[in-house]
Amino acid sequence: GAYEIAQYARYEVTGSGAEAWLDRLLAGRLPDPGRIRLSPMLNEAGRLMGDLSVTRLGPDRFWLTGSYYLQGWHMRWFDRCRPGADVTIENITGERMGFAVSGPASRAILAGLTDEDVSDEGFRFMAVREMRVGSRTAVVGRLSLTGELGYEIVVPAADELVLWHELAEAGRTHGLRPVGDYAIDSLRLEKGYGIWNAEFTQRYTPGESGLDRFVAWDKGSFVGREAALRERETGPERRLVSLEVDAADAEASADDGIWLGDRLVGSVTSGAYGHHVGSSLALAYVDHDVVGSSLELHVSVVGESRPSRILPEPPYDPDGHRIRS
Repeated sequence: GAYEIAQYARYEVTGSGAEAWLDRLLAGRLPDPGRIRLSPMLNEAGRLMGDLSVTRLGPDRFWLTGSYYLQGWHMRWFDRCRPGADVTIENITGERMGFAVSGPASRAILAGLTDEDVSDEGFRFMAVREMRVGSRTAVVGRLSLTGELGYEIVVPAADELVLWHELAEAGRTHGLRPVGDYAIDSLRLEKGYGIWNAEFTQRYTPGESGLDRFVAWDKGSFVGREAALRERETGPERRLVSLEVDAADAEASADDGIWLGDRLVGSVTSGAYGHHVGSSLALAYVDHDVVGSSLELHVSVVGESRPSRILPEPPYDPDGHRIRS
């Protein structure tokens, strides 16, 4: 088992108009109470304003979770999108903190701290529930950035240190240990998971980034819908892909160029060594005509040209069995 500080921006949206306003604000479909969904948030030009997890804690109570350092930007955008008097938006980032616990032993660790049923049948993937965890009341969501079974456990900020120690004690016999950002980068690249300010920024669209799979095309109007539909009809000019790189003693990194012969066809957004799969990996945007080809590309890694290939699926657990186990 592994745990990390889950340092995200978190906004609480409540009120009788919360559902209708969020349905217009977000491109994705809203979850039912007790569920979590992922959704892109777009501007009028159809470009990304956020990749958010949407947690529905009640009929008129939602949490939006996004990148920690975008709080001011997001709050200005929410205000610009004119919520009515029947909607209240509060930035609760500083009030609610927590930990992401993941790995095959994460269910056993959580079960040792709560009386709730956290079996696969009792607490399904992308479910959320308020429960007692150790000596504290927490909001627990079953989701993970590592590609493994995992949970995000959120408590009032004043309770975070107590929760840290209680998790450490409960996980002692399960091999629980803290992990850092570089470990998370390795794990997420094995699953092809993008993050904000690397794969997802305001310069990209849902079609380019692959977030179009979370767009609810059949729902009513939402911000950016017309632009997103135009892109859907014409197709994106570039696409986010996973690469396997024949690296030597360094991994690909952001802005490294990708070449097809003498033609620059893309650039890397993230790179790391995949320790489970035993190969150097990268996420990158490449020209649309290169996607799906078996052509050998080359990535410039620390100025040295290294062979690379586009992977047709995530190299680790492509069917997502482990995160749903």
